[in-house]
Amino acid sequence: MYVADETEIRREKAKARELRASQWWKRKCAKGVCHYCGRQVPPGELTMDHIVPIARGGKSTRGNVVPCCKDCNTRKKDQLPMEWKD
Repeated sequence: MYVADETEIRREKAKARELRASQWWKRKCAKGVCHYCGRQVPPGELTMDHIVPIARGGKSTRGNVVPCCKDCNTRKKDQLPMEWKD
């Protein structure tokens, strides 16, 4: 299993902060729906989840992040969606 080093993790977290400030991300969150459980959540309470976690080599790109509720993000941790069962 791939494990990212600290420098790479810091770089990707910085990219994630930039992505969260973008209009693209704000539109993704505007619906207020968790990608994983489908629950309605106030848009300001959605978190950014990396489908392939940064710790496992995932990047902070539009194709690898989804809005999700804090509960799902906390439970998923650094797992891939196929490894994680709610």
